[in-house]
Amino acid sequence: MKGKVSSDMLRGHTDTIVLSLLKQGDSYGYEIYKKILEKTGDRFEMKEATLYASFRRLETDGCITSYWGAETHGGRRKYYKITQKGTLLLNRNIDDWQFTNRVLAELFRRNDNAGRN
Repeated sequence: MKGKVSSDMLRGHTDTIVLSLLKQGDSYGYEIYKKILEKTGDRFEMKEATLYASFRRLETDGCITSYWGAETHGGRRKYYKITQKGTLLLNRNIDDWQFTNRVLAELFRRNDNAGRN
């Protein structure tokens, strides 16, 4: 697949991306960063500052909670968990995105006869 994932196109969807990944299970920052790269085939890299700003915003809003995991070889990791409020927000955002996607598809649909005289 050719193309580029534009940060501008994804701006506003950062929280939804994070919530979607946390819906699959509790995780920590670097693991989420790696999952984003993996799921996009290395076509999109979310900046660390953007990711952690999303964590702070979602936690302040009650959409996620955090806790410290057991110490491992690299030290303690802060894990994030989606809450019921976060699940509701995720579902609403996905519905809104799907609606927006349908509207944009209609606007962008090419008319093969357009512009021909």
